[in-house]
Amino acid sequence: ELVLKVRIQNPNLRENDFIEIELDRQELTYKELLRVSCHELGLNPERVQKIRKLPNTMLRKDKDVARLQDFQELELVLTVSDKNLIFRVPALFEPSGYNQKASELTY
Repeated sequence: ELVLKVRIQNPNLRENDFIEIELDRQELTYKELLRVSCHELGLNPERVQKIRKLPNTMLRKDKDVARLQDFQELELVLTVSDKNLIFRVPALFEPSGYNQKASELTY
Protein backbone atom coordinates (compact mmCIF):
# COMPACT_ATOMS: atom_id res chain seq x y z
CA GLU A 1 0.00 0.00 0.00
CA LEU A 2 0.97 3.60 -0.62
CA VAL A 3 0.02 5.92 2.24
CA LEU A 4 -0.75 9.54 1.32
CA LYS A 5 -1.83 12.59 3.31
CA VAL A 6 -4.85 14.35 1.80
CA ARG A 7 -6.95 17.41 2.67
CA ILE A 8 -9.34 19.87 1.09
CA GLN A 9 -7.65 23.10 0.04
CA ASN A 10 -9.23 25.91 2.05
CA PRO A 11 -7.06 28.79 3.31
CA ASN A 12 -9.98 30.18 5.33
CA LEU A 13 -9.93 27.36 7.88
CA ARG A 14 -7.80 27.66 11.00
CA GLU A 15 -7.46 23.91 11.25
CA ASN A 16 -7.27 22.08 7.99
CA ASP A 17 -5.78 18.74 8.98
CA PHE A 18 -4.67 16.02 6.62
CA ILE A 19 -6.11 12.54 6.69
CA GLU A 20 -4.13 9.49 5.64
CA ILE A 21 -5.41 7.32 2.83
CA GLU A 22 -4.09 4.02 1.48
CA LEU A 23 -3.88 3.13 -2.20
CA ASP A 24 -3.13 -0.32 -3.56
CA ARG A 25 0.23 -0.06 -5.35
CA GLN A 26 -1.25 -2.21 -8.15
CA GLU A 27 -3.91 0.46 -8.81
CA LEU A 28 -1.94 3.73 -8.74
CA THR A 29 -4.06 5.72 -11.16
CA TYR A 30 -5.36 9.26 -11.08
CA LYS A 31 -8.94 7.97 -11.15
CA GLU A 32 -8.34 5.67 -8.15
CA LEU A 33 -6.60 8.45 -6.20
CA LEU A 34 -9.56 10.75 -6.85
CA ARG A 35 -12.09 8.05 -5.93
CA VAL A 36 -10.44 7.06 -2.64
CA SER A 37 -9.70 10.67 -1.62
CA CYS A 38 -13.27 11.82 -2.26
CA HIS A 39 -14.72 8.79 -0.49
CA GLU A 40 -12.59 9.39 2.62
CA LEU A 41 -13.34 13.15 2.68
CA GLY A 42 -17.04 12.76 1.84
CA LEU A 43 -16.85 14.72 -1.41
CA ASN A 44 -18.44 14.37 -4.82
CA PRO A 45 -15.57 13.77 -7.32
CA GLU A 46 -17.26 16.15 -9.76
CA ARG A 47 -16.52 19.01 -7.33
CA VAL A 48 -12.74 18.48 -7.56
CA GLN A 49 -11.09 20.89 -9.96
CA LYS A 50 -7.57 19.49 -9.51
CA ILE A 51 -5.29 17.56 -7.19
CA ARG A 52 -2.19 19.40 -6.01
CA LYS A 53 0.94 17.76 -4.63
CA LEU A 54 2.22 20.23 -2.07
CA PRO A 55 3.71 22.72 -2.26
CA ASN A 56 2.96 23.55 -5.89
CA THR A 57 2.66 20.64 -8.34
CA MET A 58 -0.56 19.70 -10.10
CA LEU A 59 -1.19 15.99 -10.66
CA ARG A 60 -2.58 15.36 -14.13
CA LYS A 61 -2.14 11.73 -15.13
CA ASP A 62 -1.45 8.19 -13.98
CA LYS A 63 2.34 8.59 -14.33
CA ASP A 64 2.24 11.53 -11.88
CA VAL A 65 0.39 9.36 -9.35
CA ALA A 66 2.81 6.44 -9.87
CA ARG A 67 5.72 8.69 -8.79
CA LEU A 68 4.16 9.55 -5.42
CA GLN A 69 6.02 8.45 -2.30
CA ASP A 70 4.66 7.45 1.11
CA PHE A 71 3.27 10.30 3.22
CA GLN A 72 3.34 12.92 0.47
CA GLU A 73 0.85 15.73 1.07
CA LEU A 74 -1.95 16.34 -1.42
CA GLU A 75 -4.75 18.91 -1.60
CA LEU A 76 -8.04 18.62 -3.43
CA VAL A 77 -8.87 21.97 -5.00
CA LEU A 78 -12.63 22.31 -5.35
CA THR A 79 -14.59 24.14 -8.01
CA VAL A 80 -16.25 27.26 -6.63
CA SER A 81 -20.02 27.48 -6.96
CA ASP A 82 -22.32 29.72 -4.95
CA LYS A 83 -24.88 26.92 -4.67
CA ASN A 84 -22.42 24.29 -3.51
CA LEU A 85 -20.07 26.05 -1.09
CA ILE A 86 -19.01 23.66 1.63
CA PHE A 87 -17.85 26.37 3.99
CA ARG A 88 -19.57 29.73 4.35
CA VAL A 89 -17.03 32.47 4.82
CA PRO A 90 -18.44 35.80 6.04
CA ALA A 91 -17.65 38.72 3.79
CA LEU A 92 -15.26 41.33 5.08
CA PHE A 93 -17.91 44.01 4.83
CA GLU A 94 -20.31 42.22 7.21
CA PRO A 95 -19.19 43.31 10.67
CA SER A 96 -20.97 41.37 13.39
CA GLY A 97 -23.68 43.34 15.19
CA TYR A 98 -23.80 46.01 12.48
CA ASN A 99 -27.26 47.46 12.01
CA GLN A 100 -27.73 49.26 8.67
CA LYS A 101 -31.00 50.95 9.72
CA ALA A 102 -29.51 52.29 12.93
CA SER A 103 -26.65 53.83 10.98
CA GLU A 104 -29.12 55.81 8.86
CA LEU A 105 -30.81 57.57 11.80
CA THR A 106 -30.48 61.30 11.79
CA TYR A 107 -30.67 63.54 14.81
